[in-house]
Amino acid sequence: MTSVTSGLVAVVDDEPHLRETVAFALGREGYRVQTYADGARAWEAFSRELPDLVILDILMPHMDGLELCRRIRGLSERLPILFLSSRDEEFDRVLGLEIGADDYLGKPFSMRELSARVKVLFRRLAHFESDRPQHTEIVEAGRLTLDLRSYEAYWDARLVDLTVTEFLLLAALARSPGHVKSRRQLMEQSYSHDAYVSDRTIDSHIKRIRRKFSGLDGGFDAIETIYGVGYRYRRTA
Repeated sequence: MTSVTSGLVAVVDDEPHLRETVAFALGREGYRVQTYADGARAWEAFSRELPDLVILDILMPHMDGLELCRRIRGLSERLPILFLSSRDEEFDRVLGLEIGADDYLGKPFSMRELSARVKVLFRRLAHFESDRPQHTEIVEAGRLTLDLRSYEAYWDARLVDLTVTEFLLLAALARSPGHVKSRRQLMEQSYSHDAYVSDRTIDSHIKRIRRKFSGLDGGFDAIETIYGVGYRYRRTA
């Protein structure tokens, strides 16, 4: 099982000072850290062996962070990915979440905040990998089946590959069909209590969940948007 404080973190950013600072800060926390100056170098290494968590800049030479995130998700839906983005990169930041990033952090940021985000992602990964009771807890909501022990989602008995974040959000909705969940409630049920994510982050993850299910069922409409409030899983889905 991946340890919260000994996992391998890959830092991919074209700013040498930022790479060095982040590597030093995370190293002091007990993490093993590898750094890469661009997406192409990182992808060459990831193709051989994936790290336990990736911190990824968006704008980089040779291969940008968005393309690298797409490729990583082609290898693993579970690997935690944290995007770094400048204040003026909102569109790319949202696109990164839709591609499959778990969280983002705007530049400039404090090392303390970065460390807190990394700890949250590692704790969630450790929970996913930990030994749970031998009985399998199943949530069934119409055509959807969720296995809470293996973090597997099925639509009409067909497996849908979800990230840990996506699975937890979907489970929060499917446990209470017909009940509206605010974005804040979804945050609290899908993230650690000490994590902060924006409404836009939740919206981006919901959009990606819908896209994945629509790939299996073009008529998928199980997740309703309640404008100004949040989301609801349809009782009749």
